[in-house]
Amino acid sequence: MGSASYFLLLASAVLLSVPLSTSSLAIARTKNLLTDNTPAHNHHHHDGGMNGEKEGHSHGTREITRGQPVPTVDLIVHEDTMKGWNLEIQVSNFKFAPENANKEHRSGEGHAHLYINNEKITRLYSNWFYLDNLEPGRHKITVTLNSNSHEDLVYNNQVIADTEVIEITAP
Repeated sequence: MGSASYFLLLASAVLLSVPLSTSSLAIARTKNLLTDNTPAHNHHHHDGGMNGEKEGHSHGTREITRGQPVPTVDLIVHEDTMKGWNLEIQVSNFKFAPENANKEHRSGEGHAHLYINNEKITRLYSNWFYLDNLEPGRHKITVTLNSNSHEDLVYNNQVIADTEVIEITAP
């Protein structure tokens, strides 16, 4: 196969090119930060189109109570060495608790929801997920933090989430 390039576009507008043998991939960081940029608050993202599962189905929201530690999420996309992508979900002030899914809310625990192009794909119960079979084109990948009872976790009226955009071009 011919040699392609892997492009990583960072928020600072730095472009990194690494040779690959299969396809081109661009990753654009698309976070909206809260006005309070302290470390506890710097990985929140509000996406107006992300308010539930597929087509109008919503579990609602759960606001983080003042005085409680605010969970954060950071989605990092790593291209897999064979094919596809490994999604790394870094969280703080939050514990994945699959044993409590579908149970009552407990502060600081729950699961995540994975969306691709605003469509819910699956629940996430840990910090890593393998993703493959994406067609060439632009794909918006979003991870939201959710309570045990599936509500989107919200702080200052913003869903706690992170989004990355990848651009896949055919070899």
